[in-house]
Formats: sequence, C-alpha cells, structure tokens
Amino acid sequence: MDLAQECCGFGGTFSVKFPEVSGGMARTKVESIQKTGADTVVSIDSSCLMQLRGALSRAGLPINTMHLAEVLACR
Repeated sequence: MDLAQECCGFGGTFSVKFPEVSGGMARTKVESIQKTGADTVVSIDSSCLMQLRGALSRAGLPINTMHLAEVLACR
C-alpha cells in the first residue's frame, strides 16, 4: 500500500481539535487502501482502525477492518 507509513489523522485529541485535517488525512488513507484492491485492512492500532472504519463506512466502501489479533485468532 502506498502511503502506508502516513498517519490516519486520528491520534490523541488531533481529530477533535482539527477535524477537517483529520478527515482529509483519513480520506487520503482510504484512497490508498482502495488502490490496493484489498477487501480487508489489518492493523495493530485500534484508534487507526476506528478512524479507517468510520471513513470507509462514510464512503460507502465494502472494505472491512481487522486488528491483527483478530486475524491470528481466526487461524
């Protein structure tokens, strides 16, 4: 995924203090996710997963989010 290292825009109180910037960062991340063609995004950061789940849902995209522990538990 290109831009994988970039922040999702949720960290701490950032999304509360700067909602427009936070939303823009999330949309950029979602665009990067879409380019992969993946149907699931896996991360170890719960707050990023919440941010991405919300952005994906608002965009009406059928892309799931999972914590790495959930993936490992399915094995």
